[in-house]
Amino acid sequence: MATYKKRGYKPKKEKVVEEVIEETFDESQSDVAKTFDGLDEVANKSEQWIEKNSKPLFIGLVGVAALILVYLAYNKFVSEPNEVNAANELAYPRSFFDQAEKAAGEKADSLYTLGLKGGADGKYGFLDIAKSFGGTKAGNLANYYAGITYLRQKDYKNAISYLSDFDSDDELLGPTALGAIGDAFADINQTKEALEYYEKAATKKSNEFTTPMFLFKAGQTAMKLGEYDKALNHFTAIKEKYATTQIGRDIDKYLNSAKYAK
Repeated sequence: MATYKKRGYKPKKEKVVEEVIEETFDESQSDVAKTFDGLDEVANKSEQWIEKNSKPLFIGLVGVAALILVYLAYNKFVSEPNEVNAANELAYPRSFFDQAEKAAGEKADSLYTLGLKGGADGKYGFLDIAKSFGGTKAGNLANYYAGITYLRQKDYKNAISYLSDFDSDDELLGPTALGAIGDAFADINQTKEALEYYEKAATKKSNEFTTPMFLFKAGQTAMKLGEYDKALNHFTAIKEKYATTQIGRDIDKYLNSAKYAK
């Protein structure tokens, strides 16, 4: 005998699935509600904290704003004018330095001294500028010129001191200052220190003027110290990277000297 399903009848399995879905939906709604409740609680606590600490926060913001204004004012009314004044002062001793570089003998020495110490009319020399405008670019440059001047005058101690106070990433001045310190050490027979600074000068900035020059000086100094492998490395670097420079064109004989000396 045939049997028929009654209208509206749902299998037990489908009913269970529906119940699970309803429970999951209810749980999801509950989780969402809890999340929003948690957010509300955090927001309320944040508001309470801000209300409680509004005065210290305001004072802190005012302090930060004041510091920014002080910094801007310092740059505008102190730092920038100081830079301009220092640059203007530096022009005077530099003129003597430039003249001395083209002169010789006592005349050159007198011009170097004027550049170093300034004029009798109260004009600053390199030493004054380095001391009075130490935080400026011109003050930094004054250290360089003072160091080179002392090197020319064979005052090696002061040359090393002032050149060590000079700091620059300029492609030429940076390596030249380090190389000049090497020259000063070489002239007082502190050969190891000279080699150290020649190597620093050679690696400070790569260019076809200072790099091969100080690699060559480093190589020659290493030869004096009997460090032939190091000398060979420096001469090889010149041959491989700077063969077209004046130093590079004659480097083979120095390379061979280092090879045969090993």
